[in-house]
Amino acid sequence: MPLSSHTQAGPAHTHPTHADRPGPDAPRRRTGNTRRSKAAALLASAVSVCLLAASAPATPLGVGDRLFPHLGNPGYDVASYDLSFTYHGDNSKPLTAVTTIDAWTTTELDRVNLDFAHGKVQSVEVDGLSAAFTSAGEDLVVTPDGPLPAGSWMRITVRHTSDPVSADDRDGGWVRTADGLAMANQADAAHLVFPCNDHPSDKAMFTIRVTAPDGYTAVANGLPTDVDRAGRATTWTYRTRHPMATELAQVSIGRSTVLRRSGPHGLPVRDVVRTKDRAKLEPWLKKTPGQLAWMEGKVGPYPFETYGILMAAADTGFELETQTLSLFEKDLFTEPAYPKWYVESIMVHELAHQWFGDSVSPRTWSDLWLNEGHATWYEALYAEEKAGRTLEARMKAAYGASDRWRAEGGPPAAPKPPKPGQKISIFRPNVYDGAALVLYALRQEIGRRSFENLERAWVREHRDGTASTADFVHLASEISGRDLGGFLQDWLYGKKTPPMPGHPGWKAAAPAKRR
Repeated sequence: MPLSSHTQAGPAHTHPTHADRPGPDAPRRRTGNTRRSKAAALLASAVSVCLLAASAPATPLGVGDRLFPHLGNPGYDVASYDLSFTYHGDNSKPLTAVTTIDAWTTTELDRVNLDFAHGKVQSVEVDGLSAAFTSAGEDLVVTPDGPLPAGSWMRITVRHTSDPVSADDRDGGWVRTADGLAMANQADAAHLVFPCNDHPSDKAMFTIRVTAPDGYTAVANGLPTDVDRAGRATTWTYRTRHPMATELAQVSIGRSTVLRRSGPHGLPVRDVVRTKDRAKLEPWLKKTPGQLAWMEGKVGPYPFETYGILMAAADTGFELETQTLSLFEKDLFTEPAYPKWYVESIMVHELAHQWFGDSVSPRTWSDLWLNEGHATWYEALYAEEKAGRTLEARMKAAYGASDRWRAEGGPPAAPKPPKPGQKISIFRPNVYDGAALVLYALRQEIGRRSFENLERAWVREHRDGTASTADFVHLASEISGRDLGGFLQDWLYGKKTPPMPGHPGWKAAAPAKRR
């Protein structure tokens, strides 16, 4: 996510990889009947404990993220989401929705907390049995008919509405477009759309079904698997082939055309545009295959099953790297004031995120610099190679502003918390050009060849997973053959910008004094 298209810590929790876990259709280790029998057998010895648990009030939980303490939930690891939305033709009215979550419990749970804060819940089932539920803060707290043992699979089905009209004090979630809806869930807004474990440390597979009236087209992350027409409505089904963070989910519903072309190695590329804008936007869309080839030349194979651009007729103030289908404002491509080189470099920024941020997701939101710093780096590198906008000049300018950015937003790897009601305010210059400046300093320190080897190794070794700042420092030290802990500590966490290797004359301007 660029700061704007108009202007220029420790792990949360660990869990088995998706390769290590059985799929959502694997046999259950328990059933509702088994759970009820176990509860009955233990009733005599545990009655007082059960009464205390039943009487304890529901409370919001979190995985302890430094920037979003109540985001995500402990005790389980989501394997897959199955999302079904029914759009009724009016983007100011709630959608009818069903969310099914298959997850693996990591501790025994009497209750399951889900993040969900902007819809009405009609019912909840756990493994096909009706479950009690209530709200606590921005959590939906589910109480099954008996404890869920550690190490078991559970299926939670929530029937609810999904409200596209934003809450007055919240950013993100559904975006109302001129002809329908899209999503912008970063950083913590997926749970304004559907119940989930809304933290990037818990990635999962997604199946997304969207039913809409005739005249509308629905597109979502991944590849289409089914189109079912019934009466005056159509249901589209999409599935991802790689795990995805909730903040990267995308659903487009509109009077749209889907344009298809091929990328490198026959990669399916599909773009979504408002039908009336198709001809006007095609000159930009046809650039994507070449940009994909350029990025592959820098960091290796594209990590997903498809790619494309969703050009939405909406005013968001940003673009967003939703996995396999990046969200862009249409006006970025139609406003004549934006230079051609600038628009193309922003396209590459969101494309680069497919490797940095989507395939390799941040372990915590303090690791955001790994997303935005790398996307900014390749944005700037593309502008240098294709338009002569030198990387060194951009980095020198960033160096001059870096101390001010650190004072205002914190150092790149320890950003200051978001402002109340403005969760996306963590996306400050310190994690964009300020973080790209760290990468420039690292390249200056270890040399171009080692740096390029590091970049390729990073996305290869952490593909489809999550990674932290400590992981990056470790790999950089391993690739370069020297301990870079001290060097990167100062660049990533220092209140002041360290001297730039190779450029002793660069100076950082002093931050403005507060009055």
